[in-house]
Amino acid sequence: MKSVSSAVKDTIETRPFLLEAMIRGIVSFNSLAEELRPDLEQQTGKEVTQSSVVMALRRYADELKHRRAQMNDRPMQFEITMRTRIFDINLVKDDSLLSSLDQVYRMVSIQRGDFLNISIGSNEISIAVSQKYRQQLMDLFKSAEIIHAMDDLVAVTILFTGDFVHTPGVVYEAVRRLAWENINVFEIISTTSELTFVVIKEDSLKAFESLQSFMGA
Repeated sequence: MKSVSSAVKDTIETRPFLLEAMIRGIVSFNSLAEELRPDLEQQTGKEVTQSSVVMALRRYADELKHRRAQMNDRPMQFEITMRTRIFDINLVKDDSLLSSLDQVYRMVSIQRGDFLNISIGSNEISIAVSQKYRQQLMDLFKSAEIIHAMDDLVAVTILFTGDFVHTPGVVYEAVRRLAWENINVFEIISTTSELTFVVIKEDSLKAFESLQSFMGA
């Protein structure tokens, strides 16, 4: 079973508005502890005291504020770009599918500015690619088990010139800010200097403005 502190973190992180309020110091820990206790007791499998929840909330709030301070102490130069018309497909991983990935790399012209990202997980393979290759991919993987496919997405990319990879909390804060705006993220892609979020077209401008505001804060 979870500890009280672990259950508090898991509960708070699913509520972006509450998370932001804790960082800003505008929430009553006693009132919040009373509200959360029934759920925390269910998660931990035991009775929890008001004081233990308040203590866990205070510690987590301090951790969040420290994380924000670390980011502010390491200013980063950046720019944000958007790539439209992205096709995203997720498939069940198997040996035959893995052998077909080389054809995808040969198919997509990165040199001409086409978009491609392939993520290989334990059980799934995710491919985000320029929309014009949609039919070719569907033909290539016609025998594969498709978990999910989505058209006309947008890739919003933060291009860093500062120390992004060694700055704790950047990805977390960016994801939290998008969650605050109720933006669903289909893919998260990162390198040492880039952080990309693939979202639906309707959310792309809101995502751009949210990340611009967050990174400029």
